[in-house]
Formats: sequence, structure tokens, C-alpha cells
Amino acid sequence: MSIVTRFAPSPTGFLHIGGARTALFNWLFTRHHGGIFRLRIEDTDRARSTQEAIDAILDGLKWLELDWDGEVVYQSQRLARHAEAVKGLLDSGRAYRCWASPQELGAMREKAKAEGRSPRYDGLWRDRDPSTAPAGVAPVIRFRAPQEGETVSADIVQGEVRVANAELDDMVLLRADGTPTYMLSVVVDDHDMEITHAIRGDDHLTNAFRQTQLFLALGWTPPAYAHIPLIHGADGAKLSKRHGALGVGEYRAMGFLPEAMRNYLLRLGWGHGDDEIISTKQAIEWFDLDHVGRSAARFDMDKLSNLNAHYIREADDARLVSLILPQLEARGDCVLDAAGKARLVAAMPGLKPRAKTLKELADNAAFYVRRLPLAPDAKAEKLLTPEARARLARLASALEGQSAWMAQALEETVRRFAEAEGAKLGDVAQPLRAALTGSTASPGIFEVMEVLGRAETIARIQNMA
Repeated sequence: MSIVTRFAPSPTGFLHIGGARTALFNWLFTRHHGGIFRLRIEDTDRARSTQEAIDAILDGLKWLELDWDGEVVYQSQRLARHAEAVKGLLDSGRAYRCWASPQELGAMREKAKAEGRSPRYDGLWRDRDPSTAPAGVAPVIRFRAPQEGETVSADIVQGEVRVANAELDDMVLLRADGTPTYMLSVVVDDHDMEITHAIRGDDHLTNAFRQTQLFLALGWTPPAYAHIPLIHGADGAKLSKRHGALGVGEYRAMGFLPEAMRNYLLRLGWGHGDDEIISTKQAIEWFDLDHVGRSAARFDMDKLSNLNAHYIREADDARLVSLILPQLEARGDCVLDAAGKARLVAAMPGLKPRAKTLKELADNAAFYVRRLPLAPDAKAEKLLTPEARARLARLASALEGQSAWMAQALEETVRRFAEAEGAKLGDVAQPLRAALTGSTASPGIFEVMEVLGRAETIARIQNMA
């Protein structure tokens, strides 16, 4: 049997961290088994579904490099098929029309609450003669759920779970306006898309009972269910924005790499021994559902940032430059011609170990391509005293005759210059850093000089002298 999974988000908001992890687990499980990974947009709630949210979901998946197979399925385009399935249930007696009024439904809820029971439909029209229906009122269609025995779901993650059928009421399948409910659409679409495994958050665990009943009533085989625990904050509380419950696009904007996000999301609820750094290739080879834990995972922004720092250090230099260019362009004070880009590529080995995000990397790299004259920050300005500026002017003259423009040779030259000036190396190197970078923090100053090149280095020194 070929494995077929699906990621089925509702486009009522952005692709959040929990949804991204669900998509990742489905994708990895499918790729591990050589199966098919489908994408379904569950947009039957037309009032809340937006094109903006659909675009955000698609963009988020593309950024995470979670490619799906075949065309995107839009649930809203399958309403006729959903209604067709309900007609079959009506014909077989497994569904019925219900004319219960809002007032009657409200009375049922109040009665259940007064008796300490969960609010539920009491079967008012289950066996009632339709000829007694009120005139001019459109009915809903309800599922005639089994009332005796149990419904059992052999969940791959949670183990065998069961519920007494008496606990489940007759759910609505079609609303009075003819539109399908979530429960119906999911079952029909999972069947028609030949889904073999439904991997989703454990907030859907109770839905599995109702959906299993509906599958069986339609004469279909339910998929294998795997309900993965939700993600909590580092403090164990329900994940919220203060913990990092943001859209995937916001993590991209903050400067996280997709491979770092995949690695981090993988480790939220799944493990392989003590391994923390897991490449996507290795994840596909190792991933299966038997290592998914049953307890809630905890989101930790510091761990994500540290993991991102690792992937930045491992990333190709030219790729990193291409990723930070938009941020540098937005500054408006950078020269990003061919020479500037080449300078950034050359600078990457010294910049990468100092950044945890692409935003930090862009901020740290900006001085390499800033347009002259540089405006030093307050700390750098303090180092550029009249005496230091005069010494820098003399250093510029000494550097004019520098033959080998390499970091080691430049360090020797600056050391000899400091000795000749009767100064400590720091008394020369610190103002030099301020002049070349406009700040007091940077990669090694001789490395900076090598990357900037002779002409730019001397021009910057003279600009401050």
C-alpha cells in the first residue's frame, strides 16, 4: 500500500508554528516511506477564509521547502460532492432531516447544563415523522449516530482510544443553507484523496470518533490516525504570542533559515537518541511515527536561535549574501554593486560566527558596504580624538606602500607603526576599527582591512583623519 498523507489547514489566519510542525511531520513521514504528500485548503468557512491567509500558508510551506504532490485541493470547490455523500446517507437511513429551532436547541443546552451534562442534541427529530415539520423552514441534515457500544480508534501515537457511543450526539452534516460542516467535508475528502494516514494535532482526537463513525456509515475505511501533542511555551503554558506563537512568515522576517526551522520543529515532540543537529536528508531517513512523544512539546526561542546560529555558520557564503541583500538595500546607505557583493562574500567567514539570525548578520555586515563618509556611532566617536585622527593620517601614509594586502602582513605593518609611534597596538587598532567600521565591535580589524581592500581602507582612514 502506498502511503498518502495530507496537510489540511483552514485559511482563517497565518501558518503558525503548530501547523508548520504538522505539515513537516506529514511531509517527513511521506518522504520516508516514498509516498504522496497532498495539500488541502479547508476553506468551506467562506466568512472567515481569506485569500491573504491562503497565500500566507502557501508561501510558508514553500519557504520551509515542504513540497506537496499534485494540485492543491480546495474544499470549497467540492461542495456538490459533499452533498452527494449526504444523499447516500439519507437514502440508507444513516442520516435524517432535523427542523429543531434555535429556541429548542437552546433549551436542550440549558437542560443539559442544569443536569450537569455536556450540551448535546437530544435526538428530537431522529425518529419523528417529517410530515410534522414546520412549513417554510429549511432543515439541517444530521448523522444518525450509533447509540450503543463503543467507537474505537487505534491511534498510532496515542495508542488505542475509545468512547461510548452514548456520549456522541447526532452531528450536523449539512447546514440549512446546504453547506457542509467540517466533519463531513474532512471525511469525504480524505476518502476521495485516498488518504491512508491522517497526522494532525491531538486537539482533533475527539473528532476521530465521529469521523470514524461517518467513514463506516459510508462504507469506507478510515485512515490510520496519528494525533501529535500540541506545543506549549517554555513555561508549560498554552503557546501564545509571548512564547513565539507567530506566523512562519514572521520567523522568516526575523532572520531564521528554513533548514533551522525544520530541524527545530522536528525536535518538538520527536526524538532520535541525543541527536540535536539533524539534516533534512537524515530526518527523512530516520523519521517515523513511533518516536513521536505523547506529552506536549515546549517551544524555546533561545534554543531556536542557537540552532539557527549553527546553520548560519554552516551555510554557503554567497547564499547568505543573497539572503541579507534585501535588508541592506532597505537601509539606503549601502553600495551593493558587484564589488560590494564580492566584498560581502569575502567577509562572511568572519561574520557568520557572530550572528544568530540573518537580521543580525545583515546589521553586522552593513559597514563593509556603507557609502562614504561613514558616520561613527557614539562609542566610536569617543575613540576618534584629535590625536587619534592625526595618528590615523600618518598610518594611511604608511599603508600606501604596503605590498601584500593580507591580514597577517597588515598586522605586522600596524604593529611596527605603533612601535615607531611609541604607542600600544590597542591605541592604534581601536581608533582604526572606529574609522573603518564606524563602531567599536567588528571581526578582527586586520581581517576587515583585507576584505575592504587597499583603496577602500585608505579612503576610510583619510575620511576620519
